[in-house]
Amino acid sequence: MSSVVLAIDQGTTSSRTILFGRDGRPVSSAQQEFPQIYPSPGHVEHDPESIWSSQLATMREAMDRARITAGDIAAIGVTNQRETTILWDRRTGQPIANAIVWQSRITSPRCDQLKREGVEPVIRKKTGLVLDAYFSGTKIAHLLDTISGARAAAERGDILFGTVETFLLWRLSGGRLHITDASNASRTLLCNIHTLDWDDELLQIFHIPRAMLPEIRSCSEVYGETDPQLFGQAIPLAGAAGDQQAATFGQACFEPGNAKNTYGTGCFMLMNTGHDAVESQHGLVTTIAWKIGTEVTYALEGSIFIAGAAVQWLRDGLGLIESAPETEQLASTLTSNEGVYFVPAFVGLGAPYWDSDARGLLIGLTRGTTRAHLARAALESMAYQTRDVLTAMQADAGVPLSTLKVDGGATANNWLVQFQADLLGVPVQRPVVQETTALGAAYLAGLAVGYWNDLSDLQRNWVLDREFSASIPSNAADQLYAGWQAAVTRSRGWNTSCGS
Repeated sequence: MSSVVLAIDQGTTSSRTILFGRDGRPVSSAQQEFPQIYPSPGHVEHDPESIWSSQLATMREAMDRARITAGDIAAIGVTNQRETTILWDRRTGQPIANAIVWQSRITSPRCDQLKREGVEPVIRKKTGLVLDAYFSGTKIAHLLDTISGARAAAERGDILFGTVETFLLWRLSGGRLHITDASNASRTLLCNIHTLDWDDELLQIFHIPRAMLPEIRSCSEVYGETDPQLFGQAIPLAGAAGDQQAATFGQACFEPGNAKNTYGTGCFMLMNTGHDAVESQHGLVTTIAWKIGTEVTYALEGSIFIAGAAVQWLRDGLGLIESAPETEQLASTLTSNEGVYFVPAFVGLGAPYWDSDARGLLIGLTRGTTRAHLARAALESMAYQTRDVLTAMQADAGVPLSTLKVDGGATANNWLVQFQADLLGVPVQRPVVQETTALGAAYLAGLAVGYWNDLSDLQRNWVLDREFSASIPSNAADQLYAGWQAAVTRSRGWNTSCGS
């Protein structure tokens, strides 16, 4: 009997592989960072070959560390940075350009043009999404329009599109699989989330040839197998979901009203809404959480573009810290933020503002401001943005949140999680296994091959590490939040007002 399930967790700044046992605990793991490419302000790219090579290397390394072979792996599940757009040649398998990353604002002008044309309401109704450069549709069109011969080749079916999981499944299968899962498809602006198919009207709006699109499959089924040459023998490819949907699944948020927040490069809160695709009236998006068999689960989502990336900027951009964990110690040296706020709108603001012209802002600085204030402000910004989203989510869902499950690398920072509980006024729960994104991918793949029997098996695996409760009065939290809201107001529309 196979001993583990292998989860691919391909993220924005690194590729990881984690092997999980039946108890949902990691057996071994490996991780590699890969380069970020910034061709112009607000534009972000990745080299797809760096994504592939780093991911393949971590798979082999994790297997070596666990001293297992392909025969010990029950199945492979894939989770990925969503919306990031890759086009490649069907015949050679080679990318025709760098990937346009989900953070990139390169297609904001095209989104503005489409809004002027009045098509956003139909897009919102069919996809559950807002018309924003964050999503894949305008990214695909941009590549087709700017690369010589690409559009004609795509119309012939010679150029293929995929988000990252599609590209990885193509490579892992030796070019046999050109598929996406329902959760990733729902992030493209091209998929009707009610019919679960590519929509002809949407394809016409964005001028996308259907021939280049992958087949939409469920999130948990055996899609095919890996090329035997990669690992010595074939391994079933059996699960896929976008990273935030996978994290929601890994957190066992199986019931309507369950919610989680993931603190990674960005910050993403999802609330399970069951079989109902709840239309947001407060700046959130409606998305497919997962599809298992014929059953579709929907979610409300608030997407925050910059969270942990703000701490990475302190480290790599400013050189103020050597490692992310330093921020916890620095923040702890202060008894208050002393009026210093940081709005990390490096690529605009996501939910609930959707302001592509907002830009990063530091405010409240005095001669006494130190790197401790900046570290604290960066951590606080994650919590403030989370409250922005939670306020909108509660208004849309019509019910207050009783607890919030959290995960992601930044939740190892106890100061941050405690501040989050203080700001929200509800208990914040951190599980023992915090790598819930990879765990969700493993669960989806394991269910497909019978490694786990059903959702109750997965529910039993969820174990609380620590619960954080509010430690300050609600009026104090409201006062801190009011300062944040004032700072956000000053950051909005900057790219327009400064004339760039």
